[in-house]
Amino acid sequence: MNFSDVVAQERVKNILRRETDADRLPHALMLTGTAGAGKLPLALALGRYLLCEHPREGEPCEECLSCRMSRGWAHPDLHFSFPVIKRKATDQPISDDYLTEWREQLEATPYFSGQEWLERMDAKNQQMQHFVGESDSLQHKLSIKPSQGGRRVIVAWLPEKMMEACANKLLKLIEEPPQRTHFLMVSQEPDHVLGTIVSRTQRIHVPPLTEEEISTALREREGLQPAEADYVAHLAQGSYTQALHHTKEETSEEFDLFVNLMRTAYSRKIKEMTAWSEQAARLGRETQKSLLEYFQRMVRENFVHNFNQHERLNYQTRAESEFSKRFAPFINERNVRRITDELTLCQRDIEQNVNAKMVFLDLIIKMTILIKR
Repeated sequence: MNFSDVVAQERVKNILRRETDADRLPHALMLTGTAGAGKLPLALALGRYLLCEHPREGEPCEECLSCRMSRGWAHPDLHFSFPVIKRKATDQPISDDYLTEWREQLEATPYFSGQEWLERMDAKNQQMQHFVGESDSLQHKLSIKPSQGGRRVIVAWLPEKMMEACANKLLKLIEEPPQRTHFLMVSQEPDHVLGTIVSRTQRIHVPPLTEEEISTALREREGLQPAEADYVAHLAQGSYTQALHHTKEETSEEFDLFVNLMRTAYSRKIKEMTAWSEQAARLGRETQKSLLEYFQRMVRENFVHNFNQHERLNYQTRAESEFSKRFAPFINERNVRRITDELTLCQRDIEQNVNAKMVFLDLIIKMTILIKR
């Protein structure tokens, strides 16, 4: 992963190159901004650039020993920290336990979501975190001299997932880092990162990609035809990760669950309502949270669909749009706010580990009343 492999983001690339070349790059950076816009790819590209012994024209030389070692993400001075899951209740896992899966994911694509990472770890019903042992592992790694005698780089993905004890220990490392050590943090929700960590990092905003940038990348990298690339780029809403997702499948489990939720609520058949709530309850917590965010987006899309400005205002796949042609009239000014509020409350309960079956059964019962308003 070099800067040339990152989709667009030329302004951010130039800042990172310029500061590195002038030896002014802060020891702790935090890349924030729209999900899927390229924060992790930028951190990976910067990491290789920092470790290269003889960078040329804003890219690694690809010839030195450091460049050769970092091609498979196995450079001894390039360390990764990312949220993981427990295999057993007594486990205290660290990132190194999942390095094989992590490298496989980066080789497949560095544009991936938290949900995709959970699936690669086979998380099932677990939530991912940086556990306490993670900061101890990093401290041990940084206590050893660099193998090449130069810089060391730590790429920390989703620091907002750190347990408090882990974050506090990491804070000490950031406050007193070993010489020529760089922390590159990639955060989706910087407001949830420990405040003292945020205050000790330089924050760089990574803006959403334009539809033109995404469309161009899809044509050049994925081989899509111009019309299809433009269509997918519109759906992506600034996220190349979402664009890649839309190129792989037209429908999803989330869409099927939304359709079944509304159809079952409308029919008011208790047996089917119970079956739907049980199906949703079997999903993992992180998947359930993602599902409820998707439901809220679909409610918004169906409400907007009534304005007859589909091409300009709607961001739906063909299957979603086809469903909205029939369903949109049931989401109107009389119920849209209440439905959205119920989904928000449902998401809050799931985040607080309320019994999922009760939460989803309560949701579908309330939908039976709201969608007929």
